[in-house]
Amino acid sequence: MTLRIEKDGAVWTVIHSRPEARNAMDPQSARDLYQAFTAFDADDSASVAVFWGEGGAFCAGWDLKHAAALSGADALDPFDFPAEGAPPMAPMGPSRLDLSKPVIAAVAGPAVAGGMELAMWADIRVMEETAFMGVYCRRWGIPLIDGGTVRLPRLVGEGRAADLILTGRRVDAAEALRIGLCEYVVGEGEARNRAEALAHDIARFPQSCMNADRRSMRAQHGLSAQDALRQEWQGSKPEVAIGVKGAARFAGGKGRGGDFGDI
Repeated sequence: MTLRIEKDGAVWTVIHSRPEARNAMDPQSARDLYQAFTAFDADDSASVAVFWGEGGAFCAGWDLKHAAALSGADALDPFDFPAEGAPPMAPMGPSRLDLSKPVIAAVAGPAVAGGMELAMWADIRVMEETAFMGVYCRRWGIPLIDGGTVRLPRLVGEGRAADLILTGRRVDAAEALRIGLCEYVVGEGEARNRAEALAHDIARFPQSCMNADRRSMRAQHGLSAQDALRQEWQGSKPEVAIGVKGAARFAGGKGRGGDFGDI
């Protein structure tokens, strides 16, 4: 069994476990992860997911031993985008899913090639100080096909993305934090605990409002400022009536002085 889910209230930790292959992605793992995150998104009791690779590696990318057995580009036909409708599962599994709830990647060891693409698919990345990323597939002539060329420039800017994509060089955690490729750096062995603590913090908030803001943030790419503002208003207007109740709690003395502990 290469995947399991551990649930703690509204937080799901999705665990990929192929430590013998540094959690490289084979077809079974890809299907399992796709189904796990689809189930998470559909479950009303789940609010935030943590994505973690067991055994000291987040994901070493696409399983090249499996790739070597494929017969050319035709082997990727099942992953082609249809003319209409939702896209199929991606080669790395969930990287084409547009979830309605946040995912936090807890990164230990390598998150390289397709593994880097999976980390970038998450909303937030927590990296251990010894973890690293990199477009390591550059060495073998395998392209980024799980969102890497789309998400990397959005995270770090086009110039830095070009550097990383063209050179394929290693990016250690400290540099990843500096350029915006991750949001937190923690000690070795602490990524999962920190990601889960962050997930529980996020799960405490009114979820429909938070996810409306998340949805607007993600959907504004490519829109003019005015179109993005209109979309923000239309998507968030229904939340204001709910927010009035939160304002009443503040008026009653909750959350004063920026206190997030008593809301």
